[in-house]
Parts: sequence; C-alpha cells; structure tokens
Amino acid sequence: MNKEKLRLIALHIVLLFFVPATSLAGQNTAYLRKDYNIVAYGAVGDGRTDDARAIQTAIDECSAAGGGRVVVPSGKTYLAGPFKLKSFVEFYVEPNAVVLANPDERVYTESAFRENKGEGTLWISGHQLKQVTIAGSGTIDGNGISFMGAELEDSFVLKPFHIIDPRPHLLTIIGGENIRIRDVTIRNSAYWTVHLIGCNDVAISDITLLNNLKVRNGDGIDLDHSKNVRITNCYIESGDDAICLKNRREFEEYGPCENITVSNCTMVSRSCAIKIGSENMDRISQAVFTNCIIKASNRGIGIQNRDEGTVEDIVFSNMIIEGKFFSDVWWGKAEPIYVTAYKRAKSNDKDANWRFPKGAVEGKVGAVKNIFFSNIKCTSESGVYVSAESADKVSGIYFDQVDVRINKTTAIPGGVYDRRPSQVQGLVKSDISAFYFENCKEITVRNSSVSWGNSLPTYYTHALFSQNVAKLKIDGFEGASAFPGKIEAIRKDL
Repeated sequence: MNKEKLRLIALHIVLLFFVPATSLAGQNTAYLRKDYNIVAYGAVGDGRTDDARAIQTAIDECSAAGGGRVVVPSGKTYLAGPFKLKSFVEFYVEPNAVVLANPDERVYTESAFRENKGEGTLWISGHQLKQVTIAGSGTIDGNGISFMGAELEDSFVLKPFHIIDPRPHLLTIIGGENIRIRDVTIRNSAYWTVHLIGCNDVAISDITLLNNLKVRNGDGIDLDHSKNVRITNCYIESGDDAICLKNRREFEEYGPCENITVSNCTMVSRSCAIKIGSENMDRISQAVFTNCIIKASNRGIGIQNRDEGTVEDIVFSNMIIEGKFFSDVWWGKAEPIYVTAYKRAKSNDKDANWRFPKGAVEGKVGAVKNIFFSNIKCTSESGVYVSAESADKVSGIYFDQVDVRINKTTAIPGGVYDRRPSQVQGLVKSDISAFYFENCKEITVRNSSVSWGNSLPTYYTHALFSQNVAKLKIDGFEGASAFPGKIEAIRKDL
C-alpha cells in the first residue's frame, strides 16, 4: 500500500473520530451525501424515450434510504411523463440538462384539483412532503405548446375535452413542509407552473420562469393556502398571473394563506403580475411585496376578491410598474394598481360547481382592508382603480408616494374598467381617471402625483375621482387633469 493511500485512510479516521458532529452536520458533509444518478436507473436522455420510470425509481430509492440527491446529468434531454417527488430528496438538474414533459396527452390522468377534473392534470407532483429541494442550473420544460390548439394573434386555442382537461400543471406540491426551489429555469408550462398547496416554510430563490405569453391559464407561481413563504430574486414571464396568492375551495382544509414575502423580482404578464384572488374562500393576510419591477403587464398589482374570504394587512413598496393593454382574452385594462371586491359571477363554465360553497349557486364577497402602497412609480394606459359592490367591503387603503403617469401607447380601445369575474357588469365603460375610487371608505392619498403623456384620448379625465367614498384624505397631492381648463383635477361625487 503506497503512502498516498495510507494518508487518505488516516484522514478519514481523523474525520470520523475527532471532528465534532456539529461540524459534520454543517459545511463538511458533501462527502457523506449519496447521489442517485437517473442514468444509473435506466434513463436514456435522447428526448424521445420516456424516462419517467427511471426518474421515479431513483427518487423512490433515494427517499427510502433516508434522503440524498437525485441527479439529472448534463448534456441531454430527458423526456418524462408524470412522476412524484418524495420526502428528503433534492432533485438536482445539472447545467445543460433538460427534463421535458411527454407531449402524449394520454399519460396525464391525475387531476390537479382532486374531484374537479376540468382544470388540468399533474406532471411533477408530491403529497405530504418534507425537506424537498428542486435545484440546479438546468431546465424543467413543460412542453406547453404541444398541448395547445391553433395559434391566434393574442393566444392559443384551448383544445376541447370531455371530462379531464389533459393539460399538465408543471409542478404541484400538496402539504409540503420545508420546500426549497432555487436556481433552475422552469419554462413552457401548459397550465399553472409552480402550484404550492397547503405548504409551510417555503423558499423560492433565483429561478427563471419563462412561459409562452400566449398560453392561457399559464400562471407563474400560485401560493394556495400556504404559509411562511419567501420568493426572492426571480424573473417571471407568464401569460396569466405571474405571482398569485389564493385559497382554492378544493383544498379548504389547509386554512389561510399568510406570512408571505416577495422581494427583488421582475415580472411580465398579459394578465396580472401580482394578484391576490380571485379564488379566496378563506383569509389572505400578512404579505409584503417589495423591490419589484413589473414590465408590460395588462394589470400590475391586483387584489381581486370574488369569494367569501378576506384580504387584509398587505404591503406593496418600492416598485416600478409598466402597464399596457392586451385583448379581452386577458383580465385587466392596464390598471397599474387594482383593488376590488365583488361577488363572483354565476356561470356555466366547466368549473362552475367548484366556485361556490357546496350546494350553493351564488356566493358572497369578503372584506378587503388595510392595504398599503408606498413609493410606487406607475406608467400605464390606465389609472389606479379601487371599487367594491358596497362601501363596507373595501376600507383602509393607503397610497403614499404613488406617482402615476398615463399615456395611450397601444391601438387597443380603452375607456373601460374590468371587474371580471363579477356578478354585476364585468367590463364597464367609463372615463378614466389617474386615481378612481368608488364605493369604499377610509382612503388616504399622500405625497402622490399624476402626469399625462402626449397621446390623450377624450376618455382621459381627472387626476382623482371619488364616488360614494367616506373618509377620503388627500395630502400633498400634485397633478392636473388630462385637459386642464376643461376638466377639474379632483372631483368628488357623493
């Protein structure tokens, strides 16, 4: 035995018997971790062979052994149908590796919403997980266009289906504890992308999420009945909402959505970049969104309460919002900030029976209160919109250093506010004010301003308009109307 081998043996003995356990549990554990390379379990990686069985076997063995890292090695594309994550597993996608969803609709059979089978299926999923990480600088690709119909100017046609909509959600975790998602590129989902239901202690950081902007229902990150979540340093492009907080009725046992922080993210959406609701049958509270940029979105920040749940104690600060019109396929009318509370519309849609409490054919709407907007710079084709079905539903809305610049930049007609999906009129023709308040109370506008561009249709009017608003406070507000001398800057109607 040579001297080098003797030296290595001696080093291992020293580590095993003399290094404190706390040190081994910290930064010196890399040599103890076991990797489970999916190729060793039969994955081919030719982009044609379905490698789901190999991936699942690696995950199962890793979890059964007490935990470790399942490795998707670099340089190949691994086609896969549905597979499930397990506890204590780090699913690691190496650089230049791709996990690609199988385009065969027949392999997707498990509903994403339990007995509600009309809103997509599961691809990568997990139930009642503990200590799961998805990491690496490789790519997870939902192959979304494969599940679409014909391409239109503003969207893709959704294919008809009988009972189960086969479009797969990219990643769904139900009842997760200590979940980490970092560094990966996640793209091309056919439906919702990252859906976390009833999860607690979640950190999502430094991911790039790129969905096709024409894919309807292509949400970025949906936090559903989840708690203690941190989203940081992410870039998100999605046709539908980029980041959304909600409480779906299918998972009501998991309780409220609360204690959420979102920071240092950039988002692009043809719908709403940051949305709270519209599905909310419980409580959404204690959330902070800060240091974010919203680009070219049909709605910037949206609180869209349509069910009996409540929304309260939410802070938005230090943000830049750029809004622009898209077609009526997408909810929103370029409102940079939007706060509404209306009962949900009755409908005959495929999911109508799941929108109202069991046995009910009509719902009610809960209150929205204590919402704070601070140091937000808005450039858009429309203005801030706060509206409710009655003045007791929206209260305690504060605007401090919120600057709004309005200019018409697209050819899509404006002069409309969007209250969908509302039981009262959904698309409301209206003059557009920079700040519009209707049927609400305790509104404060402080140290804020309004300016107008050079392209001004006649439906642009006041800097601030209020109707049926109790306790409106205005302090340090600057800005004229769109047409000074013809229209007053501030108008208050009782």
